[in-house]
Amino acid sequence: MGLPKGRRRIVVVVAVLLATVAIAATVYRVLAPAEVSTVARASYPPAVRPAVGVVGRLPVAPLIVDGRLRVYVAHRQVYADRPVTGRHRTTPYWSYRRWPAELDGVVVSGTTVVSRWSDGRLVALDARTGRVSWRADGPDPAPERTVRRTGAATVWDPRGLFVARGPDGRQVIVAAGAGRVSAVDLADGRELWSAGNDAGCRDTVGTTGSGQLVTVDACAGPAVVEFRDAGTGTVGTRWRPPGAGDALVATLLGCETARAGCTALRTAAPGEDAARGWLLGPAEPSAAPALDRPDAVLAGEQAVAMVDGELVGRSARTGVELWRRSDLSSARVLAVQPGRVHLLTAYNDLVTLEPATGVQRSWFALNAGSDGVGWAPGAAYAAHGFVAVERLRKPVDPNGDDQRYYLTSEPVILAAT
Repeated sequence: MGLPKGRRRIVVVVAVLLATVAIAATVYRVLAPAEVSTVARASYPPAVRPAVGVVGRLPVAPLIVDGRLRVYVAHRQVYADRPVTGRHRTTPYWSYRRWPAELDGVVVSGTTVVSRWSDGRLVALDARTGRVSWRADGPDPAPERTVRRTGAATVWDPRGLFVARGPDGRQVIVAAGAGRVSAVDLADGRELWSAGNDAGCRDTVGTTGSGQLVTVDACAGPAVVEFRDAGTGTVGTRWRPPGAGDALVATLLGCETARAGCTALRTAAPGEDAARGWLLGPAEPSAAPALDRPDAVLAGEQAVAMVDGELVGRSARTGVELWRRSDLSSARVLAVQPGRVHLLTAYNDLVTLEPATGVQRSWFALNAGSDGVGWAPGAAYAAHGFVAVERLRKPVDPNGDDQRYYLTSEPVILAAT
């Protein structure tokens, strides 16, 4: 015997309501803002002294942390693997995900990994465990930019995210966005200062070795280089290179990491090759003609550049020639790090020199497995004695999709020098 008609209607309505609630709960669980932190279950790996040569190949660009871990990024994830000398990417040592925010940039200082997200959130992780150390609000990042599947732009050249170390040793994270720039203490995420930032006429370039934030400001007339104390937000020197025009492009040199802790500056007019090099300090920049060449790099106190087919090292401060090598005419400087200058030859050999003397530390082919050396270099990175390079398919098609653009599915080659 069936239910009365009225009661059947009630049962149907209740069933529909229950189904709606279940669907809503499922949608909420899937789409609601969330974060998932998977901390390390194993002990922190020991430091290693790898043999010189190619370590392996990776599908994504690594950041080397403390000489012990490799940190990578995905669209909504930052994660680490070990050992640092693994030939391939391995199961994550720890992982941190956010939803629906997208990862915008990552910087590392010591054993702290700081990530910046599309909603402006800053999240610091302890690299030794993967645990969240602190969370802080920062300015929204600038509009989206193209980031290919290796994530190199996110970890090797994060936009608007910098580390600064003040004279007192305190470290600061500076985040610049479309309308605001702010700084937080690396130790606990506490906001130290905040200021307006008109992205249409202000270009935040990076930080100096003495803890200053460098910005090119063209908002109120001809462009000037502004130096702001990264710890307090106080604007100090506002400087224009002698003879500069209304517009100005500034490039930082001698940096500890991506555009952070830098000790020199090169200025030029937009679109022009003629440039001038400057050494940075607590006072106004001082001229450094050895850094005028657009291909010159600064490694420690030495300016290194290819001059008339010979690699020349000079004192950046005095311009005095320190050494010269004529056996590297086909090479170009790929990257620098403390105590090392890395060059890539026409045959994709990686050559590493002592910047103070020009003495060779190592020389070997950047070849992993049977991949060969018939590739073009893309973005590069150097830290803790390691070098990582994107390998691109020849001829390079900057507008091609990732499959056409990269040499293989594991396009990043990692080497120890």
